[in-house]
This record gives sequence, C-alpha cells and structure tokens, in this order.
Amino acid sequence: MAKKTNRAIGNKAEDQACEYLIEKGWEILDRNYYAGHAEVDIIAKDGEIIVFLEVKMRSSSQFGTPVEYVNEAKVQRIYEAAEHWTFENKMHNHPLRFDVIGILTKKFGSEITHLQDAFR
Repeated sequence: MAKKTNRAIGNKAEDQACEYLIEKGWEILDRNYYAGHAEVDIIAKDGEIIVFLEVKMRSSSQFGTPVEYVNEAKVQRIYEAAEHWTFENKMHNHPLRFDVIGILTKKFGSEITHLQDAFR
C-alpha cells in the first residue's frame, strides 16, 4: 500500500475541519487559498465574521498538540494570504478573525480542538 502524501493527509484534515464547521452552521467560502507562498487552509463565514483557519493534524501529542505547531512564520503567511483574499473579494469592511483547528487522530476517530481568535 502506498504511503499517503502530506497533501493527501492535509486534505483529509481539512475535509474533517469543514464538516465540523458546517455542522456548526458556518459557510465555507474557500479552501487552500494561495497568494504567492502564503496560504490559508480554510476561509469560512461565522455569522458576519470572515474567519481564516489553519488546520493541523497529528497522530500523537508526544511533541505538542496540533495547534502548537502553528509558528510565527506560518502566522505571517496566513496574514499575507488573508490580506490578498479580502482585497480580491472586496471583503475588507467585514470583521475578520483567525482561528486554528487541531485534529488529533486516535485509533477510533479524531479529537478536534478549535481555537477561536488564536492570533491577531
């Protein structure tokens, strides 16, 4: 059996995160939005708030929880992509928020942690 690629694993995590958000009544606006080297995994709408989400999946928390893997360099790239997206979509007058979803895979299912307003 072929080893899963990082992109395939990332897509699975993002699919799970989107299902979670849709169940909460959110609207998914975009996925894997790129602006140069900057990327946002999911862009969604929580009521009137545009939310830019980073999704991290790990199979163990031995070296930290999934949300702890979002470092300062990644935050800067998310800001850059968010700036481009809001400009392209004429959404610069909407309230914005930056969330992180961590998914810890377990033998029988996954544990989802949703950190709202994770950074500014």
